[in-house]
Amino acid sequence: MDDIDIAIDEIYVPVRRRQTLNPETVEEIAESILAEGLRTPIWVRHDGKRYVLVEGLHRLEACKALGEQTIAGILVQARKH
Repeated sequence: MDDIDIAIDEIYVPVRRRQTLNPETVEEIAESILAEGLRTPIWVRHDGKRYVLVEGLHRLEACKALGEQTIAGILVQARKH
């Protein structure tokens, strides 16, 4: 599996996944990214027209909060939930 850079605004976050968001965790991860960089890519799948987040909601939101335009991701073949 190869890491790819994905435009953050091209990533769709399913509603059920968005409900698990913890702002404190996002803040902690953002601080870690500032200090050390993003160490673990997010996982996405491609549904034909967009990338859908599979894993890494807090990392994605932390990068958004930091003003990043792209994020490292791994394209996976995941079944639709």
